This record gives sequence, structure tokens and C-alpha cells, in this order.
Amino acid sequence: MLHGKENIMVILSSPSGVGKTTLTKKIQQKYKNFKISVSHTTRTPRSNEVDGVDYHFVSKKKFKELIDEKKFYEHAKIFENYYGTLKKYVDETIKENDILFDIDWQGTKQLSKYTNLNLIKIYLITNKAELKSRLIKRNQNTDEEIKKRFNSFDEDILHWNDYDYIIINKNLENCFRQIEKIIEINKITPNISFQKTQ
Repeated sequence: MLHGKENIMVILSSPSGVGKTTLTKKIQQKYKNFKISVSHTTRTPRSNEVDGVDYHFVSKKKFKELIDEKKFYEHAKIFENYYGTLKKYVDETIKENDILFDIDWQGTKQLSKYTNLNLIKIYLITNKAELKSRLIKRNQNTDEEIKKRFNSFDEDILHWNDYDYIIINKNLENCFRQIEKIIEINKITPNISFQKTQ
């Protein structure tokens, strides 16, 4: 178990299909103090997803009410659906645990505005050919959804400079080891000056 004076918030972002959800789960399995931030979303659950575990699935009407009430630290519209992180969950969880966010660049920009949050921002990337292969292999999206996600790649990678660390995910285990090092450095020496890494 890592021991740090401050609990940290780790953001993992990437274009769709790069592997951040798998890596998020691996981090939580190794570091028991990490809690995954469970986002609210308006998209339809996939067959293997559980409400309250993978996401909080809500209607667009309910989501917009939460926006109007300023309940979110961050929210974004991605591929016709909304995603958001509730302030209440984050504020309560960070008292006892580290938090892991699986969010995109839009959410990262919004969270970064809150200077009181101890954020470690990691961006995962792969090449476009590998990305397309992964999107097809995972068999979770329609052909139209794969096309949209693939086409958004160029827009997504324009925002890499908003992050503290950049990791090229050529191999999942190597990528995970790099994330481990980043977590351990920031737990042992919080608020250090960040350096880009690959």
C-alpha cells in the first residue's frame, strides 16, 4: 500500500479504443486505496454493464437538471451522449481514498480549473492503424460508431499538451508499469514538477 500525505486524483484520457478502461481496472485491482469515479451518462448500458458500478445511467432530462443545478465538476457530450462527474461523490471519496477518472479531454479541461484538486493527468495514445484494429476486435460498437470514434482521433490528440504525462500504449503491461511509476512518484513526493514521459 502506498502512503502519501495527500490523496491524489489520477486522470486517464485517450482516444476511444486505446485501452484506458482496462488500465483503470488494473490500477484499482493493484492499489486498493483507489476508487474509480463512476460517471453519470445518458447512453444505453452495454450487456455487461451494471448501473452504479460501470456508470450511473440516467435520462437526458435528468442529466440536464444536474447541469442546471451545477452538480458536476465536469461534463461533456461525446458521440451524442452526455457524461459527467458529480461533485458530491468526488468530495466525499477523496477524504479517504485516491480517485481514478476515466474521462476525455473535455472533462480534463474542466477539472483542471479547480486548483484545489490534486490532479495527475495522464494521456494514453496509440497509432491510428492499431486503434482501428482494437475498435473492431472488441466488438462493442456498430460500424457507424467505430467510424465516428476513429474519425475523432485527430481531434482528441490535439489536446495532449493539457496533460502531465503522455504514454504510448504499444503493450498493455509496459503501459501499466509506466502508470505505476507515475502513481508511486506522486504518492511519495506530492506536488512535484511534472515532466512529460513516453
